[in-house]
Amino acid sequence: MLKAVLGSAAFFFAAPCVVGGVIPWWISGWAGPRFWPGLVLVAVGASVVLRAFVRFVREGRGTPAPVAPTEELVIGGDYRFVRNPMYVGVVTAILGQALTFLDLVVLGYGVVAWAVMASFVRWYEEPLLLRRYGARYEDYRRTVPAWVPRLRH
Repeated sequence: MLKAVLGSAAFFFAAPCVVGGVIPWWISGWAGPRFWPGLVLVAVGASVVLRAFVRFVREGRGTPAPVAPTEELVIGGDYRFVRNPMYVGVVTAILGQALTFLDLVVLGYGVVAWAVMASFVRWYEEPLLLRRYGARYEDYRRTVPAWVPRLRH
């Protein structure tokens, strides 16, 4: 469990914090918030990402990092509503920053970041999960949407 916690913490700072926080901040030049309600989206996105990381450790007994995958398929928590809550959370945080700073370049970065994540999921993660978890993942993939959360469980 300690290995999963430490690996997840390291990956959290190396990936979502950089992609969803540092890069948008750098792009915007952090000239100061212009539209404070955008911070709500940042907080919601960050919260979703944090919950996903905790879920990977507790339910999956592993990390979100491809080099230290989970032992179990993670389908609880936010994963009941959308298959990729971590990516959805990161993109939500980026779009929240675009709104906060009223920055079209950050918005464009968010679209590109989503396209890269969606491609990674489609061409790498989904085939890997299908090989690792078989019919269980196929059933999950068939019943839970990839990107737009369903409203009911």
